[in-house]
Amino acid sequence: MLFATGSLAGRIEAAEVSLIEQIGHAASRRLPDGEAFCQRIGGGVAMFAGHGAPSNKVAGLGFDAPPDESSLDELEREFDKRGAALQVEFASLGDPAVPRLLTARGYRLIGFENVLGLALDDESLERAGAGISDPVTRIERVRVEETPTWRDTVITGFLTPDVFDGPPSHESFAREAIERTFGDMMAVSGLQLYFARREGEIVGGGGLRLCDGIAQFSGAATLPQHRRQGVQSALFRARLRDAAAGGCDVAVVTTQPGSKSQENAQRFGFAVLYVRAVMLREPR
Repeated sequence: MLFATGSLAGRIEAAEVSLIEQIGHAASRRLPDGEAFCQRIGGGVAMFAGHGAPSNKVAGLGFDAPPDESSLDELEREFDKRGAALQVEFASLGDPAVPRLLTARGYRLIGFENVLGLALDDESLERAGAGISDPVTRIERVRVEETPTWRDTVITGFLTPDVFDGPPSHESFAREAIERTFGDMMAVSGLQLYFARREGEIVGGGGLRLCDGIAQFSGAATLPQHRRQGVQSALFRARLRDAAAGGCDVAVVTTQPGSKSQENAQRFGFAVLYVRAVMLREPR
């Protein structure tokens, strides 16, 4: 089983920072001048990509020097100017000085998310059945012209989540906001998209990003009428194969605690590496 060290968490959070930063640059090209915001802070990155965007957050704090008070003052002014809440996702293996500082500044804890990982070695891949191909569910890469169909499929799956025995999500998003964020994601380096088909019909989709040896699993969803038929299993196996072939040594996926997504990941050998505390500051 993969063991979570501070160094490994730092690598994973650096990949997340890179992802958020590239989404932020794409949003800056899409939005009117001055509306988007993307800035490094304390080893992490802060991003605003329009009201209601899932990518509005601060990621990666705690693996470099903590942000100083003046940097936070400037960041908070930028979000206040936009009338936007400031959400920080802090990894539990980061410097504990960061949440202490944020709490003193009025940030409140609103939820958690789990970061799960799997070593991409031969033994782990064999246990996960990465070499197995589903005879019914076919996984294929998405062509550029098929991107709108992929986006529509995955968003429909996201907006009809499975019922699970766990805490409710701390956030929800409008379809239009998710569409804009997915549009911005298309500019991210190392991103690969997948369709799942059964009898020729598109039944689900998923995403994979390769970044400095970290394989980020994301954007996986199955249409409601096709669930419980092995679609996610087929998507996991295909992405594990491609992640290993792409030279990555660790695969990671972020899930809501207790969710079906977490259950699916753990069935393939992923283990919880650490938790991100989600802290929020309301605009003032």
